[in-house]
Amino acid sequence: MLFPSICILRLASKFPNLYLVIPGIVRRRTSSTMVANLKFDDRVLVVTGAGAGLGRAYALLFAERGASVVVNDLGGSRDGAGKSSNAADVVVNEIKSKGGKAVADYNSVVDGDKIIQTALENFGRVDVVVNNAGILRDKSFARISDTDWNLIFDVHVKGSFKTTQAAWPHFKKQNFGRIIMTSSAAGLYGNFGQANYSAAKMALVGLSNTLAIEGAKNNIHCNVIVPTAASRLTEDILPPDFFAELKPELIAPVVVWLCHESCDENGSIIDSAVGWASKCQIVRSKGSIIRHSITDRVTPEAVQNNWRVITDMDKASNPGSIQEATAGLMEHLETMKRNADPNTPKNAVSMTTNINNKLIFVCLFTVGASVRNSDDLRFLYEGHEDFSPLPTFAVIPGMVGIMNSDVITSAIPGKTVELSRILHGEQYVELYKPIPASGELNSVIHVADVMDKGKGAVILCNVETFDERGEKVAFCQTSAFAVGCGGFGGKRTSDKSIPTFDAPNRQPDAVAIAKTNADQAAINRLSGDFNPLHIDPQFAAIGGYSQPILHGLCSLGFSVRHVLAQYGENDIANFKSLKARFSKPVTPGETLKTAMWREGNRVHFQTSVVESGNVVLSGAYVDFHKIVPSDIVQKLLSSSELQSEAIFSAMSEQVEANLDKVKKINGVFLYVITKNGKEAGKWRKVYKGDPESGVKADTTLTCDDDVMVDIATSKLNPQVAFMKGKLKIKGNIMLTQKLKDLMNAQSKL
Repeated sequence: MLFPSICILRLASKFPNLYLVIPGIVRRRTSSTMVANLKFDDRVLVVTGAGAGLGRAYALLFAERGASVVVNDLGGSRDGAGKSSNAADVVVNEIKSKGGKAVADYNSVVDGDKIIQTALENFGRVDVVVNNAGILRDKSFARISDTDWNLIFDVHVKGSFKTTQAAWPHFKKQNFGRIIMTSSAAGLYGNFGQANYSAAKMALVGLSNTLAIEGAKNNIHCNVIVPTAASRLTEDILPPDFFAELKPELIAPVVVWLCHESCDENGSIIDSAVGWASKCQIVRSKGSIIRHSITDRVTPEAVQNNWRVITDMDKASNPGSIQEATAGLMEHLETMKRNADPNTPKNAVSMTTNINNKLIFVCLFTVGASVRNSDDLRFLYEGHEDFSPLPTFAVIPGMVGIMNSDVITSAIPGKTVELSRILHGEQYVELYKPIPASGELNSVIHVADVMDKGKGAVILCNVETFDERGEKVAFCQTSAFAVGCGGFGGKRTSDKSIPTFDAPNRQPDAVAIAKTNADQAAINRLSGDFNPLHIDPQFAAIGGYSQPILHGLCSLGFSVRHVLAQYGENDIANFKSLKARFSKPVTPGETLKTAMWREGNRVHFQTSVVESGNVVLSGAYVDFHKIVPSDIVQKLLSSSELQSEAIFSAMSEQVEANLDKVKKINGVFLYVITKNGKEAGKWRKVYKGDPESGVKADTTLTCDDDVMVDIATSKLNPQVAFMKGKLKIKGNIMLTQKLKDLMNAQSKL
């Protein structure tokens, strides 16, 4: 019966009001059962400010648990004025009436040695000091006087210091001690009108941190309590309903536990109120290197460009010690030393990009990767043994840096380059090692050259990207065409530009088709390129486009996926470099066709839009370390089990765009697609499904899925397919000739 009992206990721990059900036992689980055995017999406690509120609650609970308590209270007012023994005496009498042991002390906490002496004279030792005494002198910052400032620091900081210091040698001698410092939410977060109080309360956090370190070897623990409780300090400050629920006795158990000999907590900040407790930590973001090399200058612009990463708290951590914090800085320094290069351009901009699974997945989905293709899993699942980003992912850090700095917009002296007038002209990527799947990539971006093309200007940006160890991961060259920014008398060519090469003049060796979707550009923005040209119709119109266009890198990503699948076995270790020219824009929703030609370890490719025939990527190639030919590319890139579905989708769009030509054809076509000898799908005209009820197809075309793809991608002539029996046509055969007027030449349908 062990398993049922364990299940019931676990539920009870999550839901405190549930009942524990164990054979022979039925009882309600309450919070008090958790601390029933925590005793303080033979322990001597000093609680300052114990005449009321929190201090009183602490003193009563410690005494109830067997401790001998020194109840210290000066008996002054909330602002520290006056003095009275009545407050401490009332609490002492209350403890004694319940059979406890207590003695009153009326000294100011700045005379902390006298308070500790009271403990020694009455009980012979001291084991715990709870620094709880406090006053308020709230005023706006401009109105705080020296007296207001000094009194607050005397009571809160100096008082805690003096009382604890007096007890310290006794703690060390007996190899045991527990200390509580009392901070405040105002200290952690600030509060209007409490500059003096906030500063003092935060000072106690620093004091506690150091005492925790110095006392650890002698079993002396020091922690900070951040209480929110009803007291004479807050009775006319907090709303009445809220004030009524802030019972000090709900916080006292937290302090009692922190002071028990079995509690190992040390150097912590514990926030508590209304029966709730939480540990607070001072954390820092992962940060960003704002100079790539030890020889670089740090400029305000470099800080500005990296501010988003500097302040990103998603990966914030608590160093835990000054040594750990400093060790991190030393690692960054060593990285900058390794990156020192006297040839680094003076106009370079440094940018840090945090790499994580989320960013990788976004970039993969935006270029058509899908879980429906099993070989894409290595790009989409972080648990895959070969998990890695695509090679084009190396462009992202530099692109983000370019978009978030003025490296391009200020590249032409005397001209301001508007973002809406910038087009991605060409892109080169070279990998030196696999792109890490997580961590930071540090990129150095600089303008390598500017060319005057008359109507526009070409700006070459070189980007070197390094991993966290300072090892070079990638080199990228981005060619940006700035429309209307030419005519400044500059040179037309540059020897620094990495050239493109035209594809061979022959039929392609392989072809792949993939359809983009209408939201492709919107999704692609998540990768970091927020140029409004790809989302804002008005912004696109300013750039001369009828609607937002797809990012060039998105189109390139589709094609590189095709090439890597066909010739690189989807393994980026086989990839060396790529180059492509962005010839014409792609409209989201259009279908991309990638034609490929292999020559040695170089694969030339050209990408066109199926619907229009426009070539959108030209002069492009991928260089491989190792070629691994494959015949699986069509399977990988189909959007369903049938590869031809993308073709019919493209044909459907042609029909919608050319209704006048459709009327001239005046025929009903039924396409029957087979797979492995069995019927797998039907399309009426270019729509999937049987002809409408009562409407007979004029012409029925039947072929295998692979044959349909080969015809559409120009690998197989439709007449040859018909003559060889690969394409069967029934009905009005001559009617098929009218399709030539509707479909573009590349579809061959």
